[in-house]
Amino acid sequence: MTQLFERVFSELLGTALLLAIVIGSGIMAERLADGNIAIALLANTAATVGGLFILIEVFGPISGAHFNPAVSMVMVLRKQLPLSDFILYVLVQMIGAALGAWLAHAMFDLPIIQISTKMRWSEGQWLAEVVATAGLVLVILRAPSAKVSAMVACYIGAAYWFTSSTSFANPAAVFGRMLSNSFAGIDPHSALPFMAAEIVGALLAGVLSQVLGDKSI
Repeated sequence: MTQLFERVFSELLGTALLLAIVIGSGIMAERLADGNIAIALLANTAATVGGLFILIEVFGPISGAHFNPAVSMVMVLRKQLPLSDFILYVLVQMIGAALGAWLAHAMFDLPIIQISTKMRWSEGQWLAEVVATAGLVLVILRAPSAKVSAMVACYIGAAYWFTSSTSFANPAAVFGRMLSNSFAGIDPHSALPFMAAEIVGALLAGVLSQVLGDKSI
């Protein structure tokens, strides 16, 4: 029971910190970029890459550092995570995402409770989320164990720029960003298609990994 608590709390805290990093750096970037969206996105990307690397290094040995229901789902399908743990993981990932959004707002003296009005609604963005999530999960499944943190962080940094959706790649992140009317936000009407696309992408990655065969390292 103690180990389960540690793993679940690790997912809660790690997801909260991840969302605080993504949303907080977006708020700071938008304030400092003086309307230059490219510079704001670059700053948001850099903070996310660095923060994600650190979070995986810190929490990976405890819970696997999923911070992402799509990742946890694939681990259940691969029999690397019990279904009972999966339910707890997803619950705390969603709670953590909300807490992270609220923490970012508090740090920047913004209203804590918000709902995003930022529309992200197009077939291209849905396809981008399939690609972004498939790539993320494939990296997680195929990367050498000692390099997972760096490779995941680098992939997400690249996907911020090569996908039209800026690579949410995480249903919990979508939920948290739905609760922030800021640079990183997504309005509720856009959220469900993003989540569905991410689930499709994660399942696709599982199939691709099987086609590629077992990891050698």
